[in-house]
Amino acid sequence: MNTTNPLWGAPRIHGELLKLGIEISQATVAKYMVRRRGTPSPTWRSFLRNQAAGIAAIDMFVVASASFRLLYVLIILAHDRRKIVRFDVTRHPTAGWLARQVTEAFPWDTAPRYLLRDRDSSYGESFRRQVDAMGITEVVTASRSPWQNAFVERVIGSIRRECLDYIVIFNERHLRRVLSSYVDYYHRTRTHLSLDKDCPDPRPVMTRRIGRVVAIPQVTGLHHRYERLAA
Repeated sequence: MNTTNPLWGAPRIHGELLKLGIEISQATVAKYMVRRRGTPSPTWRSFLRNQAAGIAAIDMFVVASASFRLLYVLIILAHDRRKIVRFDVTRHPTAGWLARQVTEAFPWDTAPRYLLRDRDSSYGESFRRQVDAMGITEVVTASRSPWQNAFVERVIGSIRRECLDYIVIFNERHLRRVLSSYVDYYHRTRTHLSLDKDCPDPRPVMTRRIGRVVAIPQVTGLHHRYERLAA
């Protein structure tokens, strides 16, 4: 796992081993990992102790295509299970477009109580009216304070470090396809420290008696899902 997934650290590999029914300590995993040069990515050391049900966060980031066109990616994240409830790509993030994204992310009575966002001017009057009509209270972070929206910022950082930094994006359609693949991996395969090394969509633990371990490539081979295959 360490050699085929160079972006993974000891916590991620330990989470995968737990899902395969291999109970060892994280310290043992770190001891036998291949040592690489360079500073490892910082870990996420602070978490909410209480369940954050009813809180969602919204943010955007920019991706440059191979033709140097700027594409804007929207992420809407539910805090309780760290689920990406909505993502989309556009070249023109208008307030009307953002308002439609919120409507499609939370149909019927699924709207959260609070929506955390920054002070980007794209969240215009039509966006604010739509959010208010849905009964959502906006919580706006202080200027130039991304740490106040830490969960969605962490997700965006993970998308960049684990996916987009290794793929050349050709156009809007290509970016949407790549993100769709990563979001599926993020929800169903990737273990999270804040979820006790489970996935947003919980994964069952596979015991040793099921069979041998097989690796399933995901996100164009950047990552793998490990499962036990019955003989």
